Amino acid sequence: MTTADSTTAPPWLSQAQFIWPPSVKLIYEFVGESKGIRYSADGDMLWTLNGHNYQLKQEVRHLLLGSRSQTSVGTSSPRGLLPQRFGDKFKQELAAHFERDKAWISFSANTPSQALQDGAQDRLSLFVQLAALLAGSPQFQQAGQQISFQVVSARSAEVWAFSVDKTETLKLPIGTLKTLKLSRVPLQQYDQTVEIWLSPQHGFLPARVRIAQSNGDVLEQFLSKVQTP
Repeated sequence: MTTADSTTAPPWLSQAQFIWPPSVKLIYEFVGESKGIRYSADGDMLWTLNGHNYQLKQEVRHLLLGSRSQTSVGTSSPRGLLPQRFGDKFKQELAAHFERDKAWISFSANTPSQALQDGAQDRLSLFVQLAALLAGSPQFQQAGQQISFQVVSARSAEVWAFSVDKTETLKLPIGTLKTLKLSRVPLQQYDQTVEIWLSPQHGFLPARVRIAQSNGDVLEQFLSKVQTP
């Protein structure tokens, strides 16, 4: 097990208030590039909140490549989302478990457990955590604000920092939207580039996301429809 100080909370967390978006299904168009080959796909993200219990699922579907889905389940709290399990499935599923009674994260993959930090999110819940934070705490919408927290994948956990960049008006499949852009601040040389455009009109949920790997692979998603689940 990797040790760390799991009692240290991000400084912003003590000032945060959260307004959770209502249950919603967001439909996206996906465009990607892998090993120099461009492709398109469709997919969606489903967010449901029942009392304090939440479920999140995102699925990307491609006719030839198949589908990949990510799931996050847990509870909401005054200090944000508290994920319990994160699953990432492509052909087979790998999962991370947030064992809060032991203050660590365990993985179904053959990787060591890591200490669980206060405010930790998974690769999917981070989108709703940011949305609810910005909806409930307008002071964090100012350009230059930085928001950092532990982000958990199916194999590991590391601290990510996001910087609030600027407002941008985007022309998307759903129409023209005013958005607030956030970017991941690279802390190491080969960190993923993550850019998120959040839509205040839709509870600050993502209208566009762009993720680029150091090897040149890119995946982008663009909001096309919003449905009541």
